[in-house]
Amino acid sequence: MDILTLLPFIVLIGAMFLMTRSAKKKQAAAAQMRNDMQPGTGVRTIGGMYATVKEVHDDTVLLEVAPGVHAIYAKNAVGAVLDDAEYNRIVHGDDDELDADGTVVPDDASSLTGEPGADKADVAKIDLGKDEAADDDAESKDDAAAKDAKGEGKADGETGTK
Repeated sequence: MDILTLLPFIVLIGAMFLMTRSAKKKQAAAAQMRNDMQPGTGVRTIGGMYATVKEVHDDTVLLEVAPGVHAIYAKNAVGAVLDDAEYNRIVHGDDDELDADGTVVPDDASSLTGEPGADKADVAKIDLGKDEAADDDAESKDDAAAKDAKGEGKADGETGTK
């Protein structure tokens, strides 16, 4: 057999080997992350729920999903273990994000206008090219259509069909 005939098979086997190797590394890293969970850390489940770890067992973890509300989850259901700053920013709404140099990133309109302390109301309204009267007319038509669908707005005995 010629080596050129076997070359596509060799490349295919090599690619499969590299893909399975990287998948195993990701699985091992996820397992290590789940094993390193400690009570008090914030986590995100694979379903997107944020919770605080209360107890860690062999295959399960007790999560506090709301104050006083506890639920038992499989360790495999934990998608990410979050650091304290990220967890507080997402769950508690702490907006104090830091730049790489450690300065606080403002989360208001002052970052857009360059003026410190500017409110979002101070920023000029952006014109999207729509006529406000046309918007009001479209809303009233939508309201009338919704009432017709519910049978509201008709006198007794009237129907919307002909």
